[in-house]
Amino acid sequence: MKRSGPCDLNGVLLVDKPAGITSHDVVDCIRKAAEMRRVGHTGTLDPAATGLLVLCLGKATRLSEHLTGLDKGYEGAMRFGIVTDSYDQEGSVMEEAPVPDLSVRGIQEACDGFTGDIMQVPPMVSAVKVGGERLYKKARQGEVVEREPRPVTVREFHVMEYTPPDALIRVRCTRGTYVRSLCHDVGQVIGCGAILASLRRTFVGKHAVDDALPLDALQDREEVEQHLLSIDDVVDLPEVLVPVSTCSAVAAGKALRSREWVGECPVEQGWVQLKLQSGKLLALGQVHVGSAGLWIHPKRVFTR
Repeated sequence: MKRSGPCDLNGVLLVDKPAGITSHDVVDCIRKAAEMRRVGHTGTLDPAATGLLVLCLGKATRLSEHLTGLDKGYEGAMRFGIVTDSYDQEGSVMEEAPVPDLSVRGIQEACDGFTGDIMQVPPMVSAVKVGGERLYKKARQGEVVEREPRPVTVREFHVMEYTPPDALIRVRCTRGTYVRSLCHDVGQVIGCGAILASLRRTFVGKHAVDDALPLDALQDREEVEQHLLSIDDVVDLPEVLVPVSTCSAVAAGKALRSREWVGECPVEQGWVQLKLQSGKLLALGQVHVGSAGLWIHPKRVFTR
């Protein structure tokens, strides 16, 4: 009789990605260590970049969209005097120019022009799809295509230090922002070009790289399991408490009326966490307004 494999682990794992491998390589390593296939990341890092990767295992993969959309923080180096086709050190050099006499204040003024709600053109070497094909595949074939600007929000673009030709920067931004493009655009404003010379992701939402483990410390299932974060605590969404008597309705995905939860619903639309008073996460639900008032539709159920 064939023996079944180990049951899936459920939770979120914080990994400090090393340079030189892809985010998918990290996922594959954790799949092997945890002896399970159901592992996914919540936002890639370029191979040369290091820092925080938030991985979802087992049932936690149902949370991935709510982790992918969180703000992200980075620290890195912006190098002046060079332009590459990828906007970083990995690409082919397109231009080189003398670096003018710059100061932290002058660089900061240029960076300030790319903060707030901006429209950003993604790099040609990126995973953005144009005409159904990834841009980096077109770039490998020598193609350069028109890219539509996309709305992003850069909440912070701070110059911490300048030692020519590199400026150390700190960036806090929304999903889909390319720090490479920010560096390229600042270089165009200053006039000598610039690339992203190094990058480290420091946080995703409330999760910090200081709480992550290096990949080589996660070699087997026991190590992975010991460092999993519970699905009860990883998502930053409003909470609605429900009594135990409502559990079966939540598990069945039935609409909940106000009499079926405890206290007030903190929002009138959008996603909420449905939890027991013990803090156990039962489901993520969407809040709606109907003729009889608010109701919640459980959409991502974790008790099945």
